[in-house]
Amino acid sequence: MPGEQPVGQAVIKLNTNEHALPPSDAVMSAILSLSGEALRRYPDPTARPLRTAIAVQEGLSAAQVFVGNGSDEVLAHIWAACLANRRVASVDITYGFYPVWSQLYGSTLTQCPLRDDFSVDIDALLTVEEAVVLANPNAPTGLALTRSQIETLVAANRNRLVVIDEAYYGFGAETAAPLINNYDNLIVTRSLSKSHSLAGMRVGYALAHPGLVDGLNRIKDSFNSYPLDAVAQLAATAAIEDVEWLARASKVVIDSRKSMTEGLLAMGFEVLSSQANFIFTRPGRGSGLRLFDALRQRNILVRRWDTPRIADWLRISIGTPEQTRALLAAVADILDGAG
Repeated sequence: MPGEQPVGQAVIKLNTNEHALPPSDAVMSAILSLSGEALRRYPDPTARPLRTAIAVQEGLSAAQVFVGNGSDEVLAHIWAACLANRRVASVDITYGFYPVWSQLYGSTLTQCPLRDDFSVDIDALLTVEEAVVLANPNAPTGLALTRSQIETLVAANRNRLVVIDEAYYGFGAETAAPLINNYDNLIVTRSLSKSHSLAGMRVGYALAHPGLVDGLNRIKDSFNSYPLDAVAQLAATAAIEDVEWLARASKVVIDSRKSMTEGLLAMGFEVLSSQANFIFTRPGRGSGLRLFDALRQRNILVRRWDTPRIADWLRISIGTPEQTRALLAAVADILDGAG
């Protein structure tokens, strides 16, 4: 289920992992430059300028890039094209849509347990023969595998497809994208929602062998030849090309993540070493549910699940430095029993 999106409330919204900052000025300029003529006509069904911009940044060809209406649509097309009616392996605590797509497309999903420290058990995944789908960094833990670990998994069985969901690309984790030219059994997916602050625009993409991209295009054209409108294509291209903004904005998030982590550790919390734009944490005393409710009463929204293994854990999006200070102050107030 999607995170709560409050309407008409003055809240500190740290529950859906949106970027802390507004998009690049280049994105806004690109949107304002769009002509009425461009809106009168259908958009480019191949999104070639956007795919070319992505390819340039990744050292790939445009034929190795597939784009869609958010990475959720891209992943759904991967399921339809490559994973339908097949056995698929993932982990037991991860993105909640993987079981949904597996059921929708008739896949048999094996969920390998995370280790006690919530890290991915690569050794266990090496023993399975089915296709593997992993979020990296994982959600909601924020923990990431190294590129070397991913390559070990991809190289172990060249007949097995490995899908690496990099929705939280850009905040410190190594990307698997440089492996694309060496392995035709690897797909890397990304979203511009988090890394480029375009959650409201709905743009995602996949990097893969041209043969796999061709299969995704066939699925896409069976549903909708125009998943990305003219505004989204222009804005996303500007976002991808503004590499300086990405570096600056990512540093703001990483610095705020460090401040939030240190503040919570000082109050006795356990905090996983996140490489995403959120942290996964649990209080040293009291329940996660109590803290979740108490924060909500103070108009601070975070995320939690009733899943037994993580029922006391909270996922907190990284906000601005000001929001981080407000969160830490509220947590300290709650722990002191005030208010």
